[in-house]
Amino acid sequence: MALATLEDHTHPAWQRLKAEELLAQQLSQLTAKRERARLRAPSLKPAQDSSALHEQLQAVLPFHLTAAQRRVCAEIFADLARSTPMHRLLQGDVGSGKTVVAAMAAAICMDAGWQCALMAPTEILAEQHFSKLIGWIEPILAARGKRVAWLAGGQKKKERTQMLAMVESGEAALVVGTHAVIQEQVKFSNLALAVIDEQHRFGVAQRLALRQKLQAQGMEPHMLMMSATPIPRTLAMSYFADLDVSTIDELPPGRTPIVTKVISDSRKDQVIERIAAQVADGRQVYWVCPLIEESEALDLSNATATHLELSEALPGVSVGLLHSRMAAVEKKYVMEGFKSGTISVLVSTTVIEVGVDVPNASLMVIEHAERFGLSQLHQLRGRVGRGAAASACVLLYSTGESGRLANAARERLKAMVETNDGFEIARRDLEIRGPGELLGARQSGDTLLRFADLSIDCELLSWARNAAPKMLDEYPALSERHVARWLGSKSDFLKA
Repeated sequence: MALATLEDHTHPAWQRLKAEELLAQQLSQLTAKRERARLRAPSLKPAQDSSALHEQLQAVLPFHLTAAQRRVCAEIFADLARSTPMHRLLQGDVGSGKTVVAAMAAAICMDAGWQCALMAPTEILAEQHFSKLIGWIEPILAARGKRVAWLAGGQKKKERTQMLAMVESGEAALVVGTHAVIQEQVKFSNLALAVIDEQHRFGVAQRLALRQKLQAQGMEPHMLMMSATPIPRTLAMSYFADLDVSTIDELPPGRTPIVTKVISDSRKDQVIERIAAQVADGRQVYWVCPLIEESEALDLSNATATHLELSEALPGVSVGLLHSRMAAVEKKYVMEGFKSGTISVLVSTTVIEVGVDVPNASLMVIEHAERFGLSQLHQLRGRVGRGAAASACVLLYSTGESGRLANAARERLKAMVETNDGFEIARRDLEIRGPGELLGARQSGDTLLRFADLSIDCELLSWARNAAPKMLDEYPALSERHVARWLGSKSDFLKA
């Protein structure tokens, strides 16, 4: 019996190891949160009249905020008004309207006379934010003599020098860009709010670099991190225990449910016929491939070959190609063609995974869907269903030489068919993959938990959460030693 309990990790010795590990993690998270509470940040109180920037912004929006967006805005506004740095995660499903919430937070910041930075992981996503924010905010800012600046790696030197000068002088009240925002030569005049989109795509060091951009003595900027990959409750209690979490749990009205179909790649011809019918009806289509070019190591369909195949199979239809190796100007040209409707079918790698918003696109085809992760499939599916037309997502799979799908791949595809709910998708992902593979150590490269398993050790996690504050208050020296023994220097990552 004892041997069996050792093997299945239910032996009291295993339980002790898991409990100690979870306690160390909770202690380090709580310490990081308390240390942050001692830091100072600018107090950004929203003005209470109709001339306030956030009120003007709301007046020009072409839609009304949902109840969930208003609730989340209130939570963020309350944080910004405090003189301690906000450290909040804004999570919401694909298309739930996180960008407009970020814009409202930015408006509060700029109205108080401070700068705001918005950083996105890819140029396509950053440009998407930039064009939306420009349309909404720039006319209001221009009336106040302020500008929106754009920073990205592919900029020409003259444009970049001009933008850097605007940021340093404070003329640019809002700075939008990629990793370029945190480079050493970027000097802010008075940064008070940093918004990081798809925060899990940035490393810890990158987030720390952005926090250090506020020059004022002893001050830190407020941090708002956004994610369209919802976090299961057990993960939020564990890896994100030092964060305040706001959740947008409703979609804007008018969104149509997306029908998801799983189809073998042996029926690809039928899918191409469906594409021809969609285009004939005036609709647009995405076709996503895992690779850019032929690879001997992996026999997967690639974007360049698929682009050629679809161009031949759909005569008279404009088929575009988009991948990460293209020059920024080429990517921009293709995306603008797809947005304007001159390109009907867009063959792409996963560069379109987040942020791309084309309401007329009503069909998403994902080739070799069995090779994609569940959250990535959900993100890709979220590119359609953004308009009033009925939308569909086709998951094309290949069984390869074995003739059958692996269990995990089958479970992922099944989950996609059964639910459109991002929170349920996240829960299933945790079940299939486990937390270590799902998150890693806050992007530090390896997993924080070696013994505990969040999918089965919820009771131990609850115990650790309750025990941590008491131990930290009553036995600070013991707490420090316990964290050092279990985590060592890894606890430094929690400062991000």
